[in-house]
Amino acid sequence: MGSAVLAGDEGLLPERFRSVAEGVRLLGDRGHEAVLVSSGAIAAGRALLSRPRPRSLPELQALAAAGQPELMRLWKEAFAPTPVAQVLLDAGDLADRERFLNAKNTLEALLAWGVVPVVNENDTVMTEEIQFGDNDQLAVLLAAVIEADWVLLLSDVDALYDRDPREDPGARPVRELSEVTPEVLAMAGDRPGRTGRGGMRSKLIAAKRALDAGVGLWLLPGREPDAIERALRGEAVGTRFIPRGRRYAGKKRWLAQLPLIQGELVVDAGAARALRERGASLLPVGVRAVRGNFPAGAPVRVVDEEGRLVGYGLVSLGSETLGRILGMHSGEVARFLGKGVPEEVIHRDRFALAEGLEASARLKP
Repeated sequence: MGSAVLAGDEGLLPERFRSVAEGVRLLGDRGHEAVLVSSGAIAAGRALLSRPRPRSLPELQALAAAGQPELMRLWKEAFAPTPVAQVLLDAGDLADRERFLNAKNTLEALLAWGVVPVVNENDTVMTEEIQFGDNDQLAVLLAAVIEADWVLLLSDVDALYDRDPREDPGARPVRELSEVTPEVLAMAGDRPGRTGRGGMRSKLIAAKRALDAGVGLWLLPGREPDAIERALRGEAVGTRFIPRGRRYAGKKRWLAQLPLIQGELVVDAGAARALRERGASLLPVGVRAVRGNFPAGAPVRVVDEEGRLVGYGLVSLGSETLGRILGMHSGEVARFLGKGVPEEVIHRDRFALAEGLEASARLKP
């Protein structure tokens, strides 16, 4: 739920919280567990302190700190007597494998106890380097944490339209898609929402990332009180993005979506083909260049010699060692480095193909 759904001109709207809570109860009646990703802390802080929206990051962070208790109060009241829990995350929490597992374990424990987790980006400490971008992206990344089947994005628009309805009254809704192509992206304007950071383009990028991971995404009209109920009844509401491709689980899903990339490997055409078509491991003979300084076990990006993204993997050897064995066959590597050294640069069990996911990982400075 973005701020444009949960807030009006005078601050947060309790009735919107109650309608979402009712939708979550209906999901629970059908055997589904739900984790909420909720914006609204900055909007709540602005109303609480009677301040206009500032431009500086420290002031935005201060408003988030002031507004977060009010945001949680409304969620607590909306779900009563069901308990809720506050979970604040930044991108670094999910990029680090150990912290990712800690977040996963915490969320799974809360769900097992019947508690509704309410997740928000930790605006109080975020910087450009550790922010998700907006809560649309956080929701999709969180789906990787809990291995969710669907992401429901409650928006201030009622669906994806073939043109921006704010600029063209003749725009028509698109009810179902199975991929996000450049043509689909062109349907969205670049204008963000009235209150939040994201716009329709952000939601389409989130949908693409969800589909690439095999997760369904349903864009719903969040200002309509019965949107979730209507979706459950099978009505033509919002826009559904239905996955049809690969679905990663466990470590491979984390690799495809979440890690903060520490380096890059350039591979030749044969290695790229073996990775893409046969699910093979990456061997030193296929590596043409090593970029960046990283230790063994680090997440790296793999590209072909044309610069096209092949996927992400965890390396068995550090960059310094890799630089000494580029292009070597396995027998040569064993003679050069000695017995006991891994034959693979990246084992196939520690590699995830990535199609169009370049924006999901950032090269570590």
